[in-house]
Amino acid sequence: MGRVRDWMLAAGTAALLVVTGWSGHHPPTGTGTDLTVTDLAGFVLLAAGGLALVARRRHPVAVLVVTGLCAVGYEIAGFTVLTIAYLVAVYAAVRAGHRTTTVVISVILLVVLPVAAMTAGRQDPGEAFAQARGVLELAWLIAAGAAGEALRQAERRADVAERTREQSALLRADEERLHIARELHDSLTHQISVIKVQAEAAVHVAHKRGEEVPEALLVIRDAGREAARELRATLETLRSDDRSPLHGLDQVPELVRRARSAGLDASLTVEGHPGEVPAAVDRTAYRIVQESLTNVTRHAAAATASVRIGYRPGTVDVRVDDNGVATAGTPPVPGVGLLGMRERVTALGGRLRAEPRAEGGFTVHAELPWDAS
Repeated sequence: MGRVRDWMLAAGTAALLVVTGWSGHHPPTGTGTDLTVTDLAGFVLLAAGGLALVARRRHPVAVLVVTGLCAVGYEIAGFTVLTIAYLVAVYAAVRAGHRTTTVVISVILLVVLPVAAMTAGRQDPGEAFAQARGVLELAWLIAAGAAGEALRQAERRADVAERTREQSALLRADEERLHIARELHDSLTHQISVIKVQAEAAVHVAHKRGEEVPEALLVIRDAGREAARELRATLETLRSDDRSPLHGLDQVPELVRRARSAGLDASLTVEGHPGEVPAAVDRTAYRIVQESLTNVTRHAAAATASVRIGYRPGTVDVRVDDNGVATAGTPPVPGVGLLGMRERVTALGGRLRAEPRAEGGFTVHAELPWDAS
């Protein structure tokens, strides 16, 4: 949409300049309605000055120079037309922050235009300066520069205000996160530790006496151990500082190495070239591999696991397969880890498939899109 507006402004300015030049007093070098080569060159320069504005956002200084040269050119050709295109270019260049360059080019143009007027009309200096003033009014020049500077300052203040709001929101989120961590630690850690210690002590005493350990007691012991591990992981996540180094795809080999050290025959395959992957995609891919390998080692009773990372234009493909006890047709239990993976992938606009494989075992397959343009 922005490109369409740029072309409309450029075409409208070019048309306005050409119409103004046609209706004005161009040099009487021809007779009747005949146009000379000089006249045609003047009309071309009028149109070119307007059309150059289409690039004012990407190349403001270059457009400033081109519109200024066009103004000098059609002044030499004898067209006394207000340099509307140059004024728009001044506004764009100042808005982009090129104030000093704009002032220097404008001063040069103010000096060159009277010389061009004398070259065209062979007039005395007074008439030449008057004609040049009609081409580039100083008041309009100052107004265009002031408008560009005002909008630049307004945009800068808006950016500062936006960054301040983001920083305040992050600070409040950090404070709330630490508050939750403290509450969880104070309210749950002690109780879970007591349950785990008591259950383990009871199991130890039963073994020592040669008594049969009740199944319920073993369940309580195992549940206490798992709850303690999960609570520690949750507290570490809540207490982690987002400004500390974050894990990403470059640390996936370390995850695979740790899985091997835990007794799992894990392999890693990387396809394609990483390139510049956004940080959010990088972290999410790492977390998917981490959670998947954790689930394999804890719950899947698997002997092997394969991790595949595929880099395609605009997409990172992550897949973790194992040969565990999961069987096809059995829906997966939506645990906290699986729900967390799905939320991360959905937030990026990607897709996640987590289900038993037809050949046995479980697969986690995520497609994480990103803008590669």
